[in-house]
Amino acid sequence: MGQVTIYIDEQTELNLASILQNTKKSKSKWISDLINEKVRNEFPDNVKRLAGSWKDLPNAEELRKSLSKDIEREQL
Repeated sequence: MGQVTIYIDEQTELNLASILQNTKKSKSKWISDLINEKVRNEFPDNVKRLAGSWKDLPNAEELRKSLSKDIEREQL
C-alpha cells in the first residue's frame, strides 16, 4: 500500500476535522475514498439505480420527435 504526504492550510484542516466527526472515518480513509470517487470510470451504484425512476420523463425517441430533420451531409 502506497503512502502520500499532503500539506493543507489550517482552514482546510478544520473543515476536514468537522467532516470526519460526522463520518467516523480516519483522515486516510476519507481521502482515499475521495480519490477513488474522482478517478472512477463509471457512475456509482446509487446513480445507476436512478435510471428509469422518473416515470413522466420522456424517452429519447419522444425527445427527438420535436427536432427538425437533419440536413444532408456532404460526401467526403
